[in-house]
Amino acid sequence: MVGIGPGPFAAMLLADLGADVVRIDRPGGNALQVAPPDRDVLGRNRPSVAIDLKHPRGVETVLRLAERADILIEGFRPGVMERLGLGPDVVLARNRALVYGRMTGWGQSGPLADRAGHDINYIAVAGGLDPIGRAGGPPQVPLNLLGDFAGGSMYLVTGVLAALTHARTTGEGQVVDAAITDGVAHLLAMTVAMQQSGAWNRARGTNLLDTGAPFYDVYETSDGLWMSVGGLEPQFWYAMQQVFASVGLAELPDRNDPKNWPELRETLRRWFKTRTQAEWTALFEGTDSCVAPVVPLEEAYDHPHNVARGTYVTEGGLTQPAPAPRFSATPTAIRRGPEAAGASTREALAAWGIDDVADLIADRAAFEHQED
Repeated sequence: MVGIGPGPFAAMLLADLGADVVRIDRPGGNALQVAPPDRDVLGRNRPSVAIDLKHPRGVETVLRLAERADILIEGFRPGVMERLGLGPDVVLARNRALVYGRMTGWGQSGPLADRAGHDINYIAVAGGLDPIGRAGGPPQVPLNLLGDFAGGSMYLVTGVLAALTHARTTGEGQVVDAAITDGVAHLLAMTVAMQQSGAWNRARGTNLLDTGAPFYDVYETSDGLWMSVGGLEPQFWYAMQQVFASVGLAELPDRNDPKNWPELRETLRRWFKTRTQAEWTALFEGTDSCVAPVVPLEEAYDHPHNVARGTYVTEGGLTQPAPAPRFSATPTAIRRGPEAAGASTREALAAWGIDDVADLIADRAAFEHQED
């Protein structure tokens, strides 16, 4: 069931891995679009069917599709699917082995369940936003990667695939309640462990992994670009020092004493400002120093490592991330590009055994995309 953000990403991931996925769109598509339909990567690898869910025959068509499906994914607020006549009880009565995946920010229950929200709100309440940022500054928003896609989509996919394994073993489907708040909290497991054991301070920017440590941070170069430094372990820190020594920069203070961290940070700041990013990248190339350039997104497409692995690919004139992860026996592929709502209504419904597509379209229960 089409939506924005984490639901479509989860459907894209399943389709990238080889699942036969049908995207059920509203006639005319979503009012909110992150990109033109033919460039919205989240819509790739699956056909779009436009169905009027306020039309009884439209609802019945979705139920007929559900009878043939292993998994249904929806991302509406709690109660919306029930009001449409497509709630879990109705759908599972038609297909008892179906896995019914529900993607929401707050979950299906709790005092905030019916409230509107976005990624930034979910990670804020789950505890994932407050620790991110520099000392003395406000929390920093990590795009919508942490909530929508890590805490949301990835947990939904994990959940529905686990439930599918159970359904194929027992013949019994179930509902998977994937809340972004739950997923983000789960992602915080290591941070929670550190906090509970006294190894994580509440004040942001004062801990090992939040830029508190000068050896886990970013530093500006002479051309206004940045280098990332992640020399947590002594051997990696030593390798970084050797590179600095090779260009006449030495005498770093002892990093094991946190009292030296301000001086150490200032020294690294001055040193990195003496050369361009390209110069530093060349110097650190081939070393185990855990130092790497901060590559702008539009340049990441052409970074030699990404090119060698095919991390980004160009299909249909559109540069996009390649499917991930990779498999030795069942390689993934981009089989079709994103498309407008209803572009494949006839083709996809017929492929799923719906034999009265023309009548559905004539009755305005289903729609085809019309070019402008």
